[in-house]
Amino acid sequence: MHIEDIEGIRWLTLARPERRNAVPMDGWQDLTRVFREFEKSDQRILVIRGAGDDFCAGADLDPSRINEFQTVTDRHRRMKIVGETALTLHRLNKPTIAAVDGVAVGAGMNLALGCDIVLATARSRFSEIFVRRGLTLDFGGSWILPRIVGIQRAKELALTGRIVSGEEASQIGMVTKLVEPDHLEDAAISMASELAKGAPKAQMFAKQTLNASFGMSLEDALSWEGQSQAILLGTEDAAEGVMSFNEKRDPEWKGR
Repeated sequence: MHIEDIEGIRWLTLARPERRNAVPMDGWQDLTRVFREFEKSDQRILVIRGAGDDFCAGADLDPSRINEFQTVTDRHRRMKIVGETALTLHRLNKPTIAAVDGVAVGAGMNLALGCDIVLATARSRFSEIFVRRGLTLDFGGSWILPRIVGIQRAKELALTGRIVSGEEASQIGMVTKLVEPDHLEDAAISMASELAKGAPKAQMFAKQTLNASFGMSLEDALSWEGQSQAILLGTEDAAEGVMSFNEKRDPEWKGR
């Protein structure tokens, strides 16, 4: 994988185009490390994309290495590593964008859907392809997908493993915005610029609340909102937000 920082954006490029950017067995730990490093960095936005013509073909199921994991315990230990990567992405307090072109299937699809914003092109192809490989959903797909498309649509996609075009993905809410392939990078930059207009700590609390919202009652949500707002009202950024509004200028966020 390749990492590049440009003006507050950290670009993470999955760089195995010869394998449609499939993640090798040892690659999940590398992704977890990259996500944690981004969280600690000064970069505001993470954009994940694939090299070449595809986003990610999921896990690289190398037949020559399958026999390394002969027991259920070995295989479960391996899947816990994959799960840790998905959880680390989900828990990031900063905004994340998936810029999807071409194939995004299996864990690659769920890697994209695990981001806050999904940008895609008309030639994008999504699939929960697991059942066509004799497998079930992983990388958080069983949790993420029904929250995006609803339980019946999620079952249909998971049980068939069929290909979903970029246009259909946009229609059913899997994709935030559909753009031309040549404009995908520019669209990611534009979206990142919009996200950077928000105060970092405010975005952190907003993400945490929304991520937890399906497991909360309205009373729980109101309590969480109240506690979060009470903290934010005492920050320098909240004072800057009010001041910049009154002075009719763009705010200069400090993240504190």
